[in-house]
Amino acid sequence: MAKILIVGCGAIGYELANTLVEAGHDVTGLKRNPPLANQEKFTFVRADITSVADLDALDMDFEHIFFIVSADSRNENSYHDIYETGIDNLLNRLAQTGSKAPLIFVSSTSVYGQNQGEWVDEDSVTAPTKNTSLKIVNAERKLMAHNRANVVVRFSGIYGPGREYLLRTAKQTPSIQQNPSYFTNRIHQRDCVGVLAFLLEQRIAGVSLEQCYLASDDDPTSLWEVMTWMTEKLHCNPPIAKITENNADMNKRCRNDRLKKLGYNFIYTDYKTGYLVLIQSGK
Repeated sequence: MAKILIVGCGAIGYELANTLVEAGHDVTGLKRNPPLANQEKFTFVRADITSVADLDALDMDFEHIFFIVSADSRNENSYHDIYETGIDNLLNRLAQTGSKAPLIFVSSTSVYGQNQGEWVDEDSVTAPTKNTSLKIVNAERKLMAHNRANVVVRFSGIYGPGREYLLRTAKQTPSIQQNPSYFTNRIHQRDCVGVLAFLLEQRIAGVSLEQCYLASDDDPTSLWEVMTWMTEKLHCNPPIAKITENNADMNKRCRNDRLKKLGYNFIYTDYKTGYLVLIQSGK
């Protein structure tokens, strides 16, 4: 049994906490506004990582730490709060207490600036044009430099229950770029949890982990193809081809070879298997 801290206990952190408890671990979830009546099998701690005082009140006798915090909004100040102030506060607290607990940090494939349909992997250049994504890149670098055992996991577009943006879009006869192909990448929320639990399991088993893993399913696909399939399954109007855009943001294809070579088996290997479950459940 390991003592684990999950910083950021939203949908993914909450599901991960329950998964790890079921595996026999002692889990604490850090959240700014935890539920008033905690009926979970893990412990909630009320704390804000942007507050030094909150973190000073937190015992740091954890063996493993997950950082799964999202910015409140897409503005630069929110990203600064999480990926600069929050990360600095956490690392300072670890240093003050002498903790050597390795972190698994949830990042995003938005760190890649490629936008011409290129294939990217963990060794690809991370030079995004958006300042918000640059803050994530800087946080990655800071964490990897702080402790060789720290691991960065870059998730592509997350979907699942409560994350049905593409399904809602498909129902609105969307205007989508058809040619040239605009590639998109996805990972189901259950696989996000699965990947994080798997990496912890490997670490505890003594496996030497790389410092970065790209987590995306097996099927980078053009948005036109995805929307066409969705509208067929939803029995609604097909997408409309819009004027070609050569400067489309985030147009890339993500490789997951490193993660699969380590031994992770995706629950949902492509968008069709994952979204079909959502469609059939009425989402």
